[in-house]
Amino acid sequence: MIRVLVSSCLLGERVRYHGGDARRDDPVLERWLAEVEGGLGLPRPAAEIRGGDGRSVVEGRAEVVTAAGEIVTEAFAAGARGALETCRRQGVRLAVLTDRSPSCGSTLLYDGTFSGTRRPGVGVTCALLEDHGIAVFAPDALEEARRHLERLEDAEAAGGGTVPSS
Repeated sequence: MIRVLVSSCLLGERVRYHGGDARRDDPVLERWLAEVEGGLGLPRPAAEIRGGDGRSVVEGRAEVVTAAGEIVTEAFAAGARGALETCRRQGVRLAVLTDRSPSCGSTLLYDGTFSGTRRPGVGVTCALLEDHGIAVFAPDALEEARRHLERLEDAEAAGGGTVPSS
């Protein structure tokens, strides 16, 4: 069985910077719920990436900062490494992560000015997972993620294991 990593806030865990969640009631997520392993359990301060995106952070060319100016890059990098280790340990090959997050964003991020301005880019965890061959999808791409999982399962059943991206 191929496991799927899902942002815990999408499942109703109140771990976001504002103390809330980003719950998604969706049949695809319900099906995967039993296969989820969570991450951080406490709300964190609002943070954004300055100087690039998550890939830039992984490469040491950008930083993650809070609205108060505290540099929290290492905490985000450590969280990303922990997520990658969980994926490796559990055989995860697909992840559904919350968009716009400096950690999980897979298509959009805030621009680092705390003005609410969004821009294309990926978060730190998303970048690290993708760099290690784990396909990452945003919550609005659950059907695409489901199809990708089916292709992975079909390839595994056929004795393969390599599946082209969507």
